[in-house]
Parts: sequence; C-alpha cells; structure tokens
Amino acid sequence: MTLPAHDTRVTYPTGALGERARVLHVAPAGDGLDAVVTDVTAFHPVDAAWPDQPADTGTITLADGAQAPVRDAVVAASDGEALHLGADIPVRKGTEGWAFLVAHLVDEGSAIAEGDEVEITAEATARRALSAGHTACHAASLALNLALEGRWSKPARTDALGRPDFDGIAIASSRIEPNGSLDRYRLNKSLRRAGFDVAGLAEELDALGRAVSATVGEWVAAGSHVRIDRDGDGLTDRRYWVAELPGGTASIACGGTHVGSLAELGRVEVSLELVDDAGTPVLEMRTRTGA
Repeated sequence: MTLPAHDTRVTYPTGALGERARVLHVAPAGDGLDAVVTDVTAFHPVDAAWPDQPADTGTITLADGAQAPVRDAVVAASDGEALHLGADIPVRKGTEGWAFLVAHLVDEGSAIAEGDEVEITAEATARRALSAGHTACHAASLALNLALEGRWSKPARTDALGRPDFDGIAIASSRIEPNGSLDRYRLNKSLRRAGFDVAGLAEELDALGRAVSATVGEWVAAGSHVRIDRDGDGLTDRRYWVAELPGGTASIACGGTHVGSLAELGRVEVSLELVDDAGTPVLEMRTRTGA
C-alpha cells in the first residue's frame, strides 16, 4: 500500500477517545519502534514544531484482540516517497504536495500490517489531565495579559480580548503538564524596545500571581463554556480554542485538547518567577489546577 496522499483525519478535537481505523502504512521508526499510520485517529500527537502538549497514551487493538501499546504519537509527513517523523520533517505544515499524518509508534513485531482494521484508543484519565492543563494555560495567559496591561508604554498587538498580548509577543516556550502548564517569557531588549516596562517586576511577582489566579478564578466560577472550532477534520486544518468569558468571547488558534468548561478546572493557582537564561531575564508562569 502506498503512502497516504491526504492528511490524517483526526477526531480528538471533538473529545473522541477511540476510533475504528484502517492501517495505511507501517514503517521502521528506529529505537525498536514501528510507525503506524491510519486513515483516522483519536490520538493527539506531539508536534515537533511547537511541542507544547505531549502525545496521548493508549493502545491499538487488532481484530484478534491483541493489543499494542502506543509508546508515542508524532506528527509525520510524506511526499509520497518517504515518511518523515517529527523533527525530521523538511517542510512546513500545509506545504503543497505533502500529506501530514499522525504516526503511532509501537514496538517492532506488533503484527500490525497495512490494510488491517484496528481500534485506536486514547487513555481517558491522561487525556483529561492534559486537556485541563491546556485549557488552564490559555486562561492564565489571557489573565496575565490583563495583569501586565499597565506596563506597556507603546501600542502593541492585542490578544483575543483586545489587551496588549504579552503572552503572544514574549512567549519562548510552553509545556502542557497533567493539570497544569509551564510558560516561559523572554524579557529581552526587543520586548523593552516594543514598550514593555520591566522595572520593579521582580518585586511584584507575588501580587501578579494572585491577580492572575483571581481573574481565572472568576472565569471558573462563571462556568465559562469552552469549545473547539475547526476549519475541517484534517490534521493541518486550523482549529481554535473558544471560551465564552465574562469579558467577552476569546478565540485562540490551538491544535491541542481541552475540557468543555472552565468550571471543570476547579481551583487554579498561578505562580510567577524570574530566572536568568544566559544573561536574559525570563519570566516563568506555572499554572496548576484542582481538576
């Protein structure tokens, strides 16, 4: 069977945990693993281009009931001649002539073959914990922008609620964790030239953390509804996290998984810390939920 010519159809944006699928391609992935590509999957893969949310965990079940644990799931790509995994993908997502795929990594010798009908199942508890962490991450980023609004002396691009987008401008990395997240923001010269004032920030971190936590807490208490809007079912089709917040509807481009309401997060605590990265101050925001 040839390599797929179209993107993998994904159903995790709807909250799906399992799918019946046909195996389209199996290839060695190194380190004792095989990459299994199917026509559809409920598995969320990690994206090497922005690896904020880890992959789902779970299994692939064959027709005879045998199960293969999925050791990892990564975004892959094919030009019809070869399968490229993760960081080895040589082109940007959406490049014409390329198919972007979910590769499920399983142990060699799993007996999964091209053409097999299988059941792909993501583990529900792990999915929910990461979904809670990702939703809390977005809410905290919007609340952080609000808390830092007064530190801008020049016009800046705005976030989904119309405030200066410190998160979008300064973000260096984001890591979604079970029931939480860690975001790192570089307070470099270009940010200061853009009009952001860092003076006295170190002395205000505790107060800022409390302010961000309080804002998110208000949104949680309001039971703000969350949904995923999408342009299509393909892996590279644009998807958006949309939250109906008391201050307005926020829409953020996002390919991850989420809970259906901020009320599901329970208590959210945000803490801030300044660290040094080779001479550049970095603001770290850690978000934890009671989900």
